[in-house]
Formats: sequence, structure tokens, C-alpha cells
Amino acid sequence: MSRRRKETGRLHDWVSIGRIVVLLVVVILVFVVKGWLDDSSAEIATEGETRMSPTQIEEMRQIGEWEFLSIADEELVDTVRRGFFSDDELIRIYYGTLRLGIDLGEAREGWVSEKDDSISVLLPRVRLLDDDFIDEARTRSFYESGKWSDADRQALYYRAAARMRTRCLTPENIRSAEENASRQFAQMIRSMGFERVSIRFEE
Repeated sequence: MSRRRKETGRLHDWVSIGRIVVLLVVVILVFVVKGWLDDSSAEIATEGETRMSPTQIEEMRQIGEWEFLSIADEELVDTVRRGFFSDDELIRIYYGTLRLGIDLGEAREGWVSEKDDSISVLLPRVRLLDDDFIDEARTRSFYESGKWSDADRQALYYRAAARMRTRCLTPENIRSAEENASRQFAQMIRSMGFERVSIRFEE
């Protein structure tokens, strides 16, 4: 009888120990799972908060000039000098390529701003990137009579440049360059992980 009680007591002890072990394992598992969930939540929160760093903004500014539209043009310009017996005439053909774009070095302070999950970008206005757009190596005389000085040829050059500006720097071409700029700049911003991008231009 006493032996049976003794064995029953031992069995009771083992059951108690087993319960304690199971309880400890459950507690450990709870802490492990809780820690894993906390880490996952932290990672998700970090990934969700995509921000534009000052370094990224400065790297974009350092791109400098960015061409968005190139226009080839040619102009035939002439000048006449009246004489007593005959007139002298000079006709020259000029070729040029006008490049329209922006210079990110001209971006004003705060040109990139963030609100919630949106990025707003204020770009410098589209303009002619290079004033020396006439290819002088291709310039040639179409017709020349009489004697003409370098100053006369230079005056003709300036007239050709003015005509090219008038012909090429139209509202339609500027709008086309802005559309190209908006599309390409938005693609660059989205490649950094931003989805909602608003592009505007300075007046």
C-alpha cells in the first residue's frame, strides 16, 4: 500500500515538472513570437516611410544642365550695300542647333518638398541652354559681290541668330520641352521609390 502511494507521489511529481516545462516553453515561444512581430512591424514601418534625403536632392542638383528638346535650323541671310554704279550684296547660309532644357543648378531653395506620401518638385524654367548654337564651321557664303569686312559678316551672324531664336523658341517648343522634362524627371523620382510625384516649372 505504501509502495503504491510512493509511486503515485512520484508520478504526481513528474506530471508537475512536465507542466512547468510546458509552461516555460510556452512563455519562451510567446516572447520569441512577440519579438519577431515587433521586428517585422519596425521593418514595415521603415520601408513605408520613404523620404527624400538631402544627399539625394543635392545629387539631382549636380546634374546641372539637362536637355529635353533639340531643334536644327538653317537661315539664309542677306545684306545689300547701295553703290553709285552697282550694288554690293552678301548672302550667307547659317546652320544651328538650339537645345532647350533646364539647369538644375538654378533650382531655388526648397525646390523639392514632401507632404504625406507625395513629392512636389519645382523645376527652373525651360530655356535655351547654349547661346552659341550656330555652327560656324558649316556657315558659307551663298553669294558675295564687292568687299565685306569682318564687322559686316558679324552683323549678318547676329541677324541669323536672332531669326533662329524667333523661329525655334516658340511656346509650342517650350511646352514640348516641359512635357519631356516632366516625364523624364518623374521617372527618375519614381525610380527612387516614390510613387506620387508632382512636377511644376518656375514662371
